[in-house]
Amino acid sequence: MATILDDLKDSTTLEDLYRNLDTCHIQVGWAKDEPSLWDAPRQSYRPMHWSWDKGNAALSAAGRLVDTKLAERRNLILFNPVEGNRYATVRTMICAYQMILPGEVARSHRHTPNALRMVLDGEGAYTVVDGERLDMHVNDVLLTPNWHWHGHGSESDSPCSWLDCLDVPTTQLLEPMFYESHPATYEPITSSPSRSPYIFPWVDVQKDLDLATPDPEQCFGRRVRLDAPSMPSITLYMQRMEGGTKTRPLRTTANNIFCAVEGSGTTIIDGERFDWRRGDVVAAPAWRAFEHHVEDDATLFVMTDEKLMDMLGWLRVE
Repeated sequence: MATILDDLKDSTTLEDLYRNLDTCHIQVGWAKDEPSLWDAPRQSYRPMHWSWDKGNAALSAAGRLVDTKLAERRNLILFNPVEGNRYATVRTMICAYQMILPGEVARSHRHTPNALRMVLDGEGAYTVVDGERLDMHVNDVLLTPNWHWHGHGSESDSPCSWLDCLDVPTTQLLEPMFYESHPATYEPITSSPSRSPYIFPWVDVQKDLDLATPDPEQCFGRRVRLDAPSMPSITLYMQRMEGGTKTRPLRTTANNIFCAVEGSGTTIIDGERFDWRRGDVVAAPAWRAFEHHVEDDATLFVMTDEKLMDMLGWLRVE
């Protein structure tokens, strides 16, 4: 009786060889169904814009309709509408608008994806990271790095909202995903430090921006990096641009997500125009040229996988 070894050895045509190899789950390298290499990055994710006005209105409705029993985190995912995707904002990162109501406490957990948030609205909410209570104020940026316990609470008399950003798509792709709920449900608060490597207070960031000089290549305006060594896959910047500024076009292999902290303007990505103002989010996927045209004095919060691309030797900038 012939065996697959005999069939492979005795293949008389390429078609026979391909058919016999297919039964072994082997594909020939010279006639692949899809190329494995190409001469420039594919632009599979779309440039996108999300309105904070719409997100805030939807969160207001969710506050009436969704409680913490139904959703541990009341958030609205900003997904890129490409085929097969209902989650990622760009290939490597996901952003979401999130809200907590007065008196609510979100259960603590930890996970391998890195996460951060920028506060959009409201005072009186806080995040607990490994027992440290970090009070959140408007425009503050907070970190919850890989495998750090974290939860949220609110002592406010009004809703508090923020923008989340996580590297979950990267973690899903590489598959080291772990998640764990806190054994005590709500992590006990052990300290309330005035300073922490997990928070960048807006008041401090503004001072740093005041001292920064405009970049000589005229791509960013005044820009400061929020130094976050605990976040190896996401690089964070704040960049301030005066009204009337038009930055030079920039194309990079890094994915970029912008959130308008203050002011208004337009971002042009591969010829598409996206008008933005406070709280809006704009996604510039990898290898798509973008530039900013600023109407009123503006500050943008930038979330990018630049550090990851650089570490892997894949960062290119034009």
